[in-house]
Amino acid sequence: MQGLHFIYFADPMCSWCYGFSPVVRSLRRRYRDVLAIRPVMGGLRPGATEPMPEKARRSLVGHWDEIAALAGVPFSPALIDREGFVYDTDPAARAVVLARRTSDEEALDYLERLHRAFYAEGRDITDPAELAEIAAEQGFDRTAFEAALGDEGLKQETWRDYAISQRAGATGFPTLIVGPNADGSYALVTRGYQDGETVLAGVDGWLANVRPDPV
Repeated sequence: MQGLHFIYFADPMCSWCYGFSPVVRSLRRRYRDVLAIRPVMGGLRPGATEPMPEKARRSLVGHWDEIAALAGVPFSPALIDREGFVYDTDPAARAVVLARRTSDEEALDYLERLHRAFYAEGRDITDPAELAEIAAEQGFDRTAFEAALGDEGLKQETWRDYAISQRAGATGFPTLIVGPNADGSYALVTRGYQDGETVLAGVDGWLANVRPDPV
């Protein structure tokens, strides 16, 4: 990606990323003509195979109450009753990467839609059919999207995202960086959830040092 831009390391099944969604929305509005956002999949729990016990499901849903209170986003408790649920984040991440092949903007829209579908609506976004249905709601061809999710090249592309995240030191999500600086490095905006006011102030401060005109 050329020019100044954000790189957003996230996961479609990361609850703190869901809480951060309104902040990303604000970033996209405020810096639309200044800083593009490149979404990169972090790889929260790719390839998980063991079903979550009910106790773990209940504990996770309880943790979501903290995020709801802090970020002001709604959560559904539907996960508690989903017996046999395997928290494999890879299918949903592949779906975001597939949407990204169209554009970063489409990928960001789809990532936000997946967050809402899983956390607020209680939909199972580990299911390729559900992922394709959600993509169709965004305007993608449902049949073509579902077929492409099984493509080996897409799987490899997604796992390259995970490797990029690891090399960048993005071990927690959300992580947002911005750059490049004059030396080619990137500045850390946030590692973990931060409220919109804090994030926007930090980005404005960074921009003031790299360009003479304000946003």
